[in-house]
Amino acid sequence: MWVLRTAREGGNDYLILEGLQLANMNFTVRAATKEDCKDISRLIKDSALRDKTSDPVKMACEGFTIVGYALYFDTYSTWKGRSVYLEDFYVMPEFRGFGIGKSLLSTVGKVAKEKQCAQLLSSVLDGNTPSRDFYAARGAQDLTVNEGWHVIRFDGPDLERLAKESH
Repeated sequence: MWVLRTAREGGNDYLILEGLQLANMNFTVRAATKEDCKDISRLIKDSALRDKTSDPVKMACEGFTIVGYALYFDTYSTWKGRSVYLEDFYVMPEFRGFGIGKSLLSTVGKVAKEKQCAQLLSSVLDGNTPSRDFYAARGAQDLTVNEGWHVIRFDGPDLERLAKESH
């Protein structure tokens, strides 16, 4: 049985899936524990390695129970109201195609509706066509294409410089 678990850590909400039984995929939701942080960290490193966004990290993949996660948090839109932002979303490649990603994303959507949010937002790298297609197949709109919105970021020295300009 697959177990979908939720946790709140540092103001962020996580959804994770547990289990390795491929024959019968039943999903249930229950609270996660702090002990899951090691597995979540492993998945983040795995995602970064596959996306080539960090240095290669050696990971042991035998004996794991968590095979995917979704990191999201509450936000607010001036025009739409309450929103949920899906910051990070990952399912190990060998577990894709079994409905795990769909279940994770649907659960984040359910959380957003339960919080009376008007929208669920996320960002996807331009070259990540499989993810863009995955979201589009579930009704996501590409705001860069449709409305011209672009994601901007201040970090490092630029954030320091910006902060020093405050009065």
